Amino acid sequence: MPAVPSVPAPERTAARPLHRHRLGNGLRLLVAPDPDCPAVGIAVAYGVGYRSESRSGFAHLFEHLMFQGGANLAAQEHARLVQANGGAFNGTTHRDHTDYFQALPAEALELGLFLEADRMRAPRITPRAIATQASVVAEEIHRSVLNRPYGGFPTFLLPPVLFRGWANTHDGYGDHTALGEATVEECAAFFDRHYTPGNAVLALCGGVRPEQAVELAERYFGPIPARPTAAGPDLDEPPLAAPRTVEHADPLAPLPALALGLRMPPAGSRAHLAAVVTAALLGDGETGRLRRSLVRERGLATQATATAGLGGPFDARDPDAFVVSALHPPGVAARDVVDAIAAELGSLAGDGPGPAELHRAVRRLQTSWYAATDPVGVRARRLAGYELLLDDGGLALDAASRFATVGAAEVRSAAADLAAQHPALLHVVPGRKETR
Repeated sequence: MPAVPSVPAPERTAARPLHRHRLGNGLRLLVAPDPDCPAVGIAVAYGVGYRSESRSGFAHLFEHLMFQGGANLAAQEHARLVQANGGAFNGTTHRDHTDYFQALPAEALELGLFLEADRMRAPRITPRAIATQASVVAEEIHRSVLNRPYGGFPTFLLPPVLFRGWANTHDGYGDHTALGEATVEECAAFFDRHYTPGNAVLALCGGVRPEQAVELAERYFGPIPARPTAAGPDLDEPPLAAPRTVEHADPLAPLPALALGLRMPPAGSRAHLAAVVTAALLGDGETGRLRRSLVRERGLATQATATAGLGGPFDARDPDAFVVSALHPPGVAARDVVDAIAAELGSLAGDGPGPAELHRAVRRLQTSWYAATDPVGVRARRLAGYELLLDDGGLALDAASRFATVGAAEVRSAAADLAAQHPALLHVVPGRKETR
């Protein structure tokens, strides 16, 4: 039997070149050409998310309204034109930004830019559109949160335990009955404050040439007037001064669950990158430390994961959360699960990962990153989002190689910093009332 070939250690590779251009109205353009790609990804990220809103759920409602027609197009025309040309489209509201994207054949690039510029210029907002989309949002809330086990866990349920300020603690869905009472004037004011060219990044990737991108961006987006952008929300908060625990009732949950929240290092820092690798070592895949210890060896949990960021790595500005989540049998005390998690984090802080363990974790991170960013639409969204949030759109292309630069000493330091914090614990209990 031939020997199994060894896999060389991951190395940092040079990212494909990025091209930047700023239009006179403040819009930033980021282009990542891939000459062999037959498709283009087009994304616009705006610097407004549900941490920017003053009424809970409004940013998400407005994302829906941005598909209801623009300066030159009626409702549903955007979708019809994209789909008629074999493309796909969507929009997503995050904590600190909202993004819109299309993936189209390369020859339809100009159409995609026209569509995005049309709604940046002037979305078509009517009382009927508000009522209709508020109803759609309500159905989404019922389907995704209220009528499913563990709805909102931990993304929307953990922040009120870890943070204090309204911007950081309220969820992105809001009171869906009240959203239908929004007025056209309220929506217009929200658009004028936040959906400005200077508060947005346009990202293009795939089969597009940089000079072509600049010419078309200037043609379609250049005439949109510049407007002042509203100041961002105050998100600054001190760390927890003591451990905090909240118990939450979920009558649909078949098993108890818990989420342990800790503060992430500053976004864009080396420590932040090391925390992403630390999360992979703890909770990614069958070989993660949490699954090995809590699930297979000790039977304290049926599932255990760790994630760097409530929305995933690099998805938000500060503050953000490092989250360890677990489902556990009813007969297991939550404190025993928490103590086991703390022991694994402490072990990683004390001894660090071995070379083979670190190698496996980085390889898993790299594989999942390449798989996620292979579609041009996702790549464009990440290019725009990271440029907007971190001034680092290149992260979308070379995060995988950056993971490989994190050494064992950086992991030990990241784990030690996390282990030294006061934790926020959310405990989901099936069929019981919430207590504090």
